This record gives sequence, C-alpha cells and structure tokens, in this order.
Amino acid sequence: MKKFGIVLLAAFILGIFCMGWTSDATADSLKIGYSMPAATHGYMARAIYWAKKGMADWKAKDPSLEFLFVTADNVTKQANDIEDLIQKGINALIVFPFDASVTSVVEKAYKAGIYVLVMDRGTSKPVYDMYLSNDDEGYTRTGMEWLSKQLDYQGNVVIIEGIPTPINTIRVDSIKKVAAQYPGVKILDSQPGDWNKQKALAVMENYLQKYKKIDAVYTADDDMMLGALQAYRESGRKDIKHFLGGGCDKNVIKWIMDDSHPLVKANVTYPPDQCATAVSLAVMGAQGKNFEGLYQKKLPIRIILSAELVTKANAEAYYFPEEP
Repeated sequence: MKKFGIVLLAAFILGIFCMGWTSDATADSLKIGYSMPAATHGYMARAIYWAKKGMADWKAKDPSLEFLFVTADNVTKQANDIEDLIQKGINALIVFPFDASVTSVVEKAYKAGIYVLVMDRGTSKPVYDMYLSNDDEGYTRTGMEWLSKQLDYQGNVVIIEGIPTPINTIRVDSIKKVAAQYPGVKILDSQPGDWNKQKALAVMENYLQKYKKIDAVYTADDDMMLGALQAYRESGRKDIKHFLGGGCDKNVIKWIMDDSHPLVKANVTYPPDQCATAVSLAVMGAQGKNFEGLYQKKLPIRIILSAELVTKANAEAYYFPEEP
C-alpha cells in the first residue's frame, strides 16, 4: 500500500486545484496578502515554512502573482499589518489569526471586496469567503480515544490547553466528552499553556505539586508536551504512563518511528501544510476558479482537513526532516 503522507496529500490537493487550469491563469495579475503569527513556537515555524513553500511553488508556476507576506508577534501588530495590506491594494487576503480579536479588520477587507481566506484559529464571525482548518474536534477526539484505550479506560489525566480561542475550546470540549464516556477516566485539571514550551513546563510543575498520582498528560500540541516532559523528568517522579501531544513535530515523530521514548507512543496530525494549501485556494478564489467536478458555482465556504492517528506502524509517512 502506498504511504499517503502530508506532502503527498498536499500534492494531490494541488493537483486537483490545477486540473483544467489554462494559460489564462496569468491573464490578470494578482496581489495576495498573507498574514500569520510569528514563529514563537515550533508549530508556527513549520506553518511559516509551508506558507513560504506554497507561495514559492505558485510564483514558479505563475510569475505574475505578487505575494506580500507578513508575520506578527502580537495581535495588535497583526491588525496593523492587515490594515497596511488593504492599503496596498491586495486582491486576496490570507489570514492565520493570532486570535479572534482581528475579526474587525478582517471584516474591513471582506467588505472592501477583497477575497478573504481565514485559517485555523478563526474569527468571531464569518467575515470571509472561505475558512480552512484542520479538524479540531476530530484531532482531540482521536487522541483521547487512543489515550483512554492505552490506560485500559482507567486513570487520572491532566490537560494543558493552548491559547483561549475558538479552536482551543473545541479541542478541550472534545477531550472531556470522550473522557465522560469512560467512568474510570478522570480529568484532574485543565490549564492554559499557550502553545508554549516554557509556559507548559510551569503548568506541569504545578500539576506535579498538586496531584500525587497522574497517569497521563494530554497537551494536544508537541511544543507544550516537550515542556511537560521536561518538568516531569526533572521532578524524578515515575507515575505517568503516557504523554500525548499533537501536530507531528519531526523530533516527536522520530521517537515514535524508532520506538525510542518510553512515554511517547503516538501523535495526531494537524498538518501545517494547510498554510500551503491556503495559497492555492486564495489564488483560485480571487480568480473565480473552481474545483473540477464541483457543480456549485463557487468554492466551498469551509474546508476541514482530516485528523489522523500516528503510531509506529505509519509514522514514517509523517516524518519530514526538512521542516524547521
């Protein structure tokens, strides 16, 4: 059976996007703005890598395309960046929100007739032509089902959450709904780690002081998991059986491939190459193109990518050593 890794999936999607694409794709020059958070943690560094790859691939295909790419380390800067992109006369805007408080400036672009594609963390209302995201509910449902099974449906679990956003709420609610199905699985606590290794380390240190017996730690993010692992290692405790992150950091996937870490045996995909797919969708949307075989006149307003469980059996397909 052929391995379908994330890159292969992206290539397949891109191939579908480009089916029927004729030479008139370069007829109207497009200026596309792309705003993302800065690489303050590992996942976002990988997301930026894929965003840049997507833009470079399209630029090679169509040199007339112009991309204006900006990153921000806080939400105020991102809002200002988007205002600046609007003033520069962009035809399309791709936004990976720092958080939902950028909604008002995104709405300004949308009302101005700019093709708007919002990703991942989302906006507080649908002020976009398309929303693209990974499956946040399926992401943590898949992970929590695996974790519950590994615990034989008995054990104490602590959660380290991300930044308070709509997707974080969906993730945490999904974890708790799965746990509620199994009376023997108890969620001891859930505190924000802000998708940050050092913050998660501090949260884990607090958990270790507060709870005498913890069986599993679920962070749904590999950066936070690494911080939690460090705190646990430094504590000298031996009670925790499983740590589960998510997002397929290459070092974590290598552990799973090699079966080299006794506490990390699985992961769940949250592919950062969505940031390359977003480029394809924005180009198509701004040019009024559509998927081949789609009978509706416009592109879908929401596209949700699937979450997949990664174990030793399939980890090689999700290992990308060229990522940051």
